[in-house]
Amino acid sequence: MSGPAERVVQIAGGPCRIWEKGEGELLGVLHGLGGCPHWTPFLEELSQTRRVVVPSLPGFPGSGNQHRQIDGHLMWISSTLDLIEAAGLSGADLAAASVAGMLVADAVALAPGLARRLVLSGSFGLYDNDDPTANVFATTSDEATQLQTNQPDLYAAAFEPPEDPEESAEFQLLLYRASEAAARILWPFGERGLVHRLHRIRVPVLLLWGAEDLIVQPSYAKRFASGLAGPVETHAVPGAGHQVWIDAPTAAAQVVLNFLAD
Repeated sequence: MSGPAERVVQIAGGPCRIWEKGEGELLGVLHGLGGCPHWTPFLEELSQTRRVVVPSLPGFPGSGNQHRQIDGHLMWISSTLDLIEAAGLSGADLAAASVAGMLVADAVALAPGLARRLVLSGSFGLYDNDDPTANVFATTSDEATQLQTNQPDLYAAAFEPPEDPEESAEFQLLLYRASEAAARILWPFGERGLVHRLHRIRVPVLLLWGAEDLIVQPSYAKRFASGLAGPVETHAVPGAGHQVWIDAPTAAAQVVLNFLAD
């Protein structure tokens, strides 16, 4: 599996990596918890028929420390808009997972024309006190992994460190920084106001969930669907957890491609 082309853009005062591979219509893919330190089987599946562009959010693998200067939810949304535009993805199909799903959903709601079609996978952004999402940051590293995936071997491969001890230590710092950035995006935990903006998302939306998601329960797909103004499809992947793109890469990619083909 050959690697993607790479370039860097400046967002919020720091570098953000852009990966790109494949030919065909543009598809932007923004990862959630942990970011995207390696090109994955899910991305490879998508790149067989699409030109896949993968921007790294501030603080995530491939980016700098500028997440520490991003103050508040609106600034995170603004930075996400800047990143999507700098990646050349304005008006393209977009797919976003987890914490990135929350930011991209808000960006699409506030910027008409930003996305042609939208895929949200296990997205944060809504909150029900009677059915709360899990706080993955209040757990140990092993517990956080168990919450995120039903396929620990595939998860380990997606976040595999380099063999060199020094490079491995640096890699672990990158993952810690990604966790810190995700916590900053989600803090304070709870309702962030997206529920009042969902009606502004009028493009077709696919809500793709792992049927065994222990962090953002599949019941939240129904909450998203009830607030969206445009056409909505919902698909739960059996046996997959929160990291559905990692747990079931072929099945998840096929659902996404089928949705975009329609």
